[in-house]
Amino acid sequence: MGKTFLTLFAIFLGELTVFGQDSIPALTVPPKPPFQLFAEVSVSASTARQTPFWLRANRFGIVPTTSPFISARVGVSAEYQYSLGNSPGRSDGKRKRVAWGYGLEVVGNGAAKAALLVPEAYLKGRYQKLELRIGRHREVIGLADSTLGTGSYSWSGNALPMPKIQLSLADYAPIGFTKGLVAFRGLFAHGWFGNNGVVTHSYLHQKALYGRLGKAGWPVKLYAGFNHQVQWAGRSDGITDDRLIKNGRFPTGFRNYLNVMFGTSLAARGEAIDTTEYSKSDRGNRVGNHLGTVDIGLEIHKTTFSILVYRQNIYEDGSLYYLTNIADGLNGIRFKNKNPAGAHWHFQTILFELLVTKSQGGSVFSTVNKKRGADNYFNHSQYLEGWSYRGRTIGTPFIPPAGDTNPDLPRLYSEQLPVFTNNNRVRVFHWGMEGTFDQRFVFQLKGSLSESLGTYSKPFGEKIRQFSSLLTLRFPVNWLGGVQATVAMASDFGGLYPRNTGFHLSLRKDWMSI
Repeated sequence: MGKTFLTLFAIFLGELTVFGQDSIPALTVPPKPPFQLFAEVSVSASTARQTPFWLRANRFGIVPTTSPFISARVGVSAEYQYSLGNSPGRSDGKRKRVAWGYGLEVVGNGAAKAALLVPEAYLKGRYQKLELRIGRHREVIGLADSTLGTGSYSWSGNALPMPKIQLSLADYAPIGFTKGLVAFRGLFAHGWFGNNGVVTHSYLHQKALYGRLGKAGWPVKLYAGFNHQVQWAGRSDGITDDRLIKNGRFPTGFRNYLNVMFGTSLAARGEAIDTTEYSKSDRGNRVGNHLGTVDIGLEIHKTTFSILVYRQNIYEDGSLYYLTNIADGLNGIRFKNKNPAGAHWHFQTILFELLVTKSQGGSVFSTVNKKRGADNYFNHSQYLEGWSYRGRTIGTPFIPPAGDTNPDLPRLYSEQLPVFTNNNRVRVFHWGMEGTFDQRFVFQLKGSLSESLGTYSKPFGEKIRQFSSLLTLRFPVNWLGGVQATVAMASDFGGLYPRNTGFHLSLRKDWMSI
């Protein structure tokens, strides 16, 4: 995929960069208040020790994996404040070019192991459409629905946000000579994985580029783009195999940063490589753990409804370049009812998704006859904690840490150290629905039926079926001048997770200025 990245990046670099917070780039996002402060308290319990899947998945790593627990959250944020006395409501309809904002959220969990988490702590600045953001920030990357869906494949919002420095085109920027017919957004970021685990002090390289064909107001628009995620550099005392690491360190420095950024294959260079810096694993592949998706989408907007169709194609080990894993990917369709809510039931959004990761290009990896298989999604021979952060999967939660699955299922080991996931060959049928009742109650339903095969190197032996569901109801209550209550019930049935039913209750108070 190195040549593919280099070509795409070179073509679009002049128009670039970024994509970021909203996982549905076609969707119009309602404006946020300039200043917002909130406080929330919640309690959760379940019939099994493990928190049910849909109570913890895609919650940015703030929900404990064990139950029961209590939780308290407080947060403050300021959207862009325009300089020189300007405000979004000024009478001349113009805004200054420079703006700034910030956000901070703190979560305290009381469970089997108490924890204090900071999922958001950032500063951001904007010059026209170009945005610089520093710190931790909630985001989902990819063409998909992040509210009702399973989550974007490579960056789903399942793990705690990691600290980053990110430069982006946060909104679609039209190309001038096309008169708005073609527009781009994207991101370019550097992040830090932290100092805990088998590998410490490693970095994140991240970029994404998405294009839109069709003017903003057109009823039909096409989308396409890619995202590229890399964990690289770092050191390890636990990995001692000379074939995997040299002198306890993975390659670092600016030269290797360029190798990471362009996905350069050291094996394809055809030149002498320093064997004191690069291990056999590095020399036969690329520096770092590379993965991502190549996405396409179609959006149709009518007066009374909208439809979004999307597809994310997975790459991790060269299989997509040869189309040997083309059967894998995330497929989705979302229908949105734009009619105003009535006095009784109103179904606003319906979604269906199919996630497949079973192919991985086949069970054999070989450079002969284009058999670039055995991709082993989210696992890696050097970064043994795989595609995870703080113990949670960064990408789709349907490829879970081995410790989350039933203990009698087979595990993977490398030099007696556990490998991240024991289940990356899955097929998931998923549906979601959202609506209102009596214009006061907002309900959300999710259901996921999955089939798991384990991994190619350690198959489960038989197909493991799992059904996980979620019912959420939100409604206002007249306490403390107005509070939002949320009641949720989630269930797990099958062989992947313990049989389980859990409940969650939260009360949230918002203060905001308009």
